[in-house]
Amino acid sequence: MTRDSTQTRGFSRRKFIAASGALGVAGLAGCTQSNTGGSTSEPTTGSGTASGTDGGSGALSGDISIAGSSTVFPLATAMAQRFQEKHPEVDISLQSTGSGGGFANYFCTGETDFNNASRPIQPEEKEQCASNDIEPVELKVATDALTVIVNNDNDWIGEGLTVEQLAEIWSAESPPETWADVNSDWPDEPLELYGPSEASGTFDYFVEAILGEEGPGHRQDYSPTEQDRTIIQGVQGSKYAMGYLGFAYYSENQDAVQAVPIENDAGNYVEPSLDTALSGEYNPLSRPLFTYPKVSALQEEHIAAFARFWLENATSREIVANEVGYVPLSDEEQSAMLSRLDEAVGGSN
Repeated sequence: MTRDSTQTRGFSRRKFIAASGALGVAGLAGCTQSNTGGSTSEPTTGSGTASGTDGGSGALSGDISIAGSSTVFPLATAMAQRFQEKHPEVDISLQSTGSGGGFANYFCTGETDFNNASRPIQPEEKEQCASNDIEPVELKVATDALTVIVNNDNDWIGEGLTVEQLAEIWSAESPPETWADVNSDWPDEPLELYGPSEASGTFDYFVEAILGEEGPGHRQDYSPTEQDRTIIQGVQGSKYAMGYLGFAYYSENQDAVQAVPIENDAGNYVEPSLDTALSGEYNPLSRPLFTYPKVSALQEEHIAAFARFWLENATSREIVANEVGYVPLSDEEQSAMLSRLDEAVGGSN
């Protein structure tokens, strides 16, 4: 295991992660905070600059409300800050509610214009939206490497965990109580587990990728939270702790915890990084990230302009990779998402 695979630079970004973890809500109206990024050794797709490009034209004004995934939250915040620097009369409010919580309680009830999600919208969420005449548009905005973390003093896992061991640890079926229950060579000490709540898309993706949709489900005797910072703190504070969360939050805390390499389908233990997520080596825990605007909201010029701005900057290495810690869209993915957006707004720019 290592804590040096990928560094995310930027002092303002580091302050933002700490604040967003504690608050969970960002009101960005009038925000002009600058973000300074540096270089990275990880190869990423696309091009772009830290300042971003602006596809909009003319003076824009109005409100935009966004809820959903805590994983997508820092990326949405970075885009919203830049958009408001160009369009100060647009007020953008952001809430970190979890993917499922955002769909059920905000987006599909008509309270918000966008819902961020770290997994695709579910059939029951589509039905709820349809019952309220809300039509979501799925826009991929980045790729994440879901990251399993342990305490820095954990020296027994060695080269990493198999998917089977990870499933055993987190399964609701006869869940192990100690590390030794998983491997007799490991300490006979209680497992202390931290992770996202059931409202989180990260939780949903972990269940699907590791436990299986038809499996026994996720164990309940762990510390669930929608604040990724709490997961970091919990694992940092106990030698026998484990947790999982999005890569961006780990990348800002590599001195505090260790990332666990996971055995992929080729039998190799692979650490999470931008490079391994992009190449597909880090499987089965690399995943797409989304935002979902509703079609009716996209008929408003300032909302359509923000959606386009986000996609036009989704290939930016500086914003998506260096500052936030995700894999940017490829040019081909960006083109497909822009076409989907154009179709939703009737082909207008």
